[in-house]
Amino acid sequence: MSEQIRKVLHISVDQWRGECLGAVGHPLVKTPHLDALAGDGVLFKRHYTVCAPCGPARTSLHTGLYLMNHRSGRNGTPLDDRFTNVAREARKAGFDPTLFGYTDTSIDPRTRHPDDPALRTYEGFLPGFTVQQPLPEHMADWIADLKARGYDLPNGRWDVYRPRPGFQKPANRGHTFTPPVFTAEESETTFMADAILRYLSVRRDENWFVHGVFLRPHPPVIAPEPYNAMYDPADVPMPKRKPTPETEGEQHPFLKVKIAALAAMKGVDEHNPNNAVHMPELELRQIRATYYGMITQVDDQIGRLIAHLKQTGEYNETLIIVTCDHGEMGGDHYCWGKEIYFDQSFHIPLIIRDPRRAADRNRGRQVDRFTESVDILPTILEWLGRPVPDQCDGRSLMPFIEGGTPPDWRTDVHYELDFRNSPNSPSIDPETALGISPDECYLTVLRDDQYKYVHFVSLPPLLFDLKNDPYEMNNLVNDPNCRDVLLTYAQRMLSWRMRHVDRTLANLHLSPAGVTDGRKRVRGAA
Repeated sequence: MSEQIRKVLHISVDQWRGECLGAVGHPLVKTPHLDALAGDGVLFKRHYTVCAPCGPARTSLHTGLYLMNHRSGRNGTPLDDRFTNVAREARKAGFDPTLFGYTDTSIDPRTRHPDDPALRTYEGFLPGFTVQQPLPEHMADWIADLKARGYDLPNGRWDVYRPRPGFQKPANRGHTFTPPVFTAEESETTFMADAILRYLSVRRDENWFVHGVFLRPHPPVIAPEPYNAMYDPADVPMPKRKPTPETEGEQHPFLKVKIAALAAMKGVDEHNPNNAVHMPELELRQIRATYYGMITQVDDQIGRLIAHLKQTGEYNETLIIVTCDHGEMGGDHYCWGKEIYFDQSFHIPLIIRDPRRAADRNRGRQVDRFTESVDILPTILEWLGRPVPDQCDGRSLMPFIEGGTPPDWRTDVHYELDFRNSPNSPSIDPETALGISPDECYLTVLRDDQYKYVHFVSLPPLLFDLKNDPYEMNNLVNDPNCRDVLLTYAQRMLSWRMRHVDRTLANLHLSPAGVTDGRKRVRGAA
């Protein structure tokens, strides 16, 4: 690879469970293009987002900060403009970082006039990005493209995701087997890949930094042909859960409230009338089968991007990162979405392909150590030869990519969830249901190879023995034999928080010699 030519393709998918890759041994899901990329790069098998839902997760991904430090905890909670991010740092490296899709960044209202329309949506864009092709929730550009193709969509997004009228569904298939009105070639997934390919087609000899975001497999759960029929629901395993929602909810008050809120919804999503908690087995298996189909469709479009880079000779000039914002419960524990403390909400894919010769001897490696979404920004910056900002809570993954393992690497992961009431989630009211204040609607998880500890501000904690209970069915917090374990993990969590609390200026000192750094001894001008 030429040392003068450096390109970054950072792909983020949405709501993709970490085990849903052929490369990690999923028995059903077909992801041939990502499997091939993993074989030519490094696959991180135990990678976790450090928070959810979408906006908070992407904020941590792009800033390298834990939720407790950036505090943009809900979709719509503003991100303090003082923080740097991957786009701002890429500009310092001479790139024009270009976005396709969305970052769900709620901008700092102190930086805008009160009447600025940007303050009326949580779907803002991360400061520093040039937005080439947005894909907000209303999807106006994509829907305009469909209308230009002759589709009648007077109700916009509501119409575009409706099941195809008149489609004859077999009796042994569920509701989500029916495809949408558009074809796979006309889908939002292909629309986004086409936009990225158009941009790259005239930049063969340039440095570029592209962040491409694919909506799928995020709901609504509906897939165009042939992806709707790619997986037989009879082959799809049932979710991991207890016999009834009532017995499941006995695990913890927060889980009980979550299940009750889902049961009270009119349907799983906007066009699926099935109850999220009480649905027939066929419908449950079909939703999971359709979810797998959406994953394979995204894999095919990522394959197009990689094929283009190989065809133009840019594959060996480009750092490729494929990851996700958060996972999906998929009916496990009677839950859907990602706002609950189970691993399925936070375990996500990560594949990195470094084109440099330094990475050649390590291609095809599968890393079993714990990694976190806050590690992505330091990794990109090290690859670009840029310093890692003091704000970052994560660490570069380059030692793994180059064949090593840092001797002091973490032996656990932490993730957080702010679940206070939000106008963007009006159907869920944990504050009233649990009788707690907004600032008490917060949980933090410490998870290692043996145990998982979940701490709430004012609700009871949870403790799971993952060696003997990998699906987190049995809460051991009241087991007298686990009291020492509980104390140890609570102390470890406190130490983690103390170690990572905002330290941007903590090591700096003003003296006659100027600004000095207690770690670096001498600090240059900013």
